Amino acid sequence: MADFLLVHGSCHGAWCWRDLIPELAALGHTARAIDMPSHGADPTPVSEVTLQGCRDAVLKACSPQTIVVGHSWGGYPISAAAEAQPTRIRALVYLCAYLPKDGMSMIEMRRQSPRQTIGDAVDKSADGLSYTVKPERVQDLFYHDCPAETVPYALSRLCPQAIAPQDTPLPLSDAFARVSKAYIQATNDRTIPPEYQKQMSFGVPEAMRHSIDSSHSPFFSHPGQLAEILDSIAIDLPHEGGAQATFQR
Repeated sequence: MADFLLVHGSCHGAWCWRDLIPELAALGHTARAIDMPSHGADPTPVSEVTLQGCRDAVLKACSPQTIVVGHSWGGYPISAAAEAQPTRIRALVYLCAYLPKDGMSMIEMRRQSPRQTIGDAVDKSADGLSYTVKPERVQDLFYHDCPAETVPYALSRLCPQAIAPQDTPLPLSDAFARVSKAYIQATNDRTIPPEYQKQMSFGVPEAMRHSIDSSHSPFFSHPGQLAEILDSIAIDLPHEGGAQATFQR
């Protein structure tokens, strides 16, 4: 079956995939989650976090058979990894994530959204290097449809998010375009507007576009359904040399 590598979004860590990993295992897949630099157990200082370092963390955990799932901001490091070493990745799955446009940073892409949802929900650090999400906004933004225990579990683990990698433009080429891609839109998302996700999903083939009636955190709210969608994606992936989506310019 498939080998999945799970890459978290802003302020999260490998811990957020807690409920999805056993669901994928029950379907016969292997699934691993990693901490991005400065998140979870990773000791990298926030001041040293770069998009290149996040990219390299993804590549280090990949094999040519790996399907890499990126959540939210995680769409950027997985795309950077595919651009750098496309033969080391079987496919990319964007889970309510930013699917980059050539030469744009994540912050620039967020500003192109038809609605801004998080501007008043974050606090920038005194040194200007990172931000955190206000605790009173966490449930509404990320977990409004999740089990009650999700919020205290997450609040004890959420961490500062380095700004520099999210403010770094990502040039893309035909190397990135050659990698198979799928998109999973969360239709009840309060962080990345669903209509913007739908727009970004046009960067993948129509047959590889999926949706889930979930908040920004389907790995907590609907882990079983999410695992089934990922299972379907793994089955439907084109064989090597099959048609791929053209990256967005």
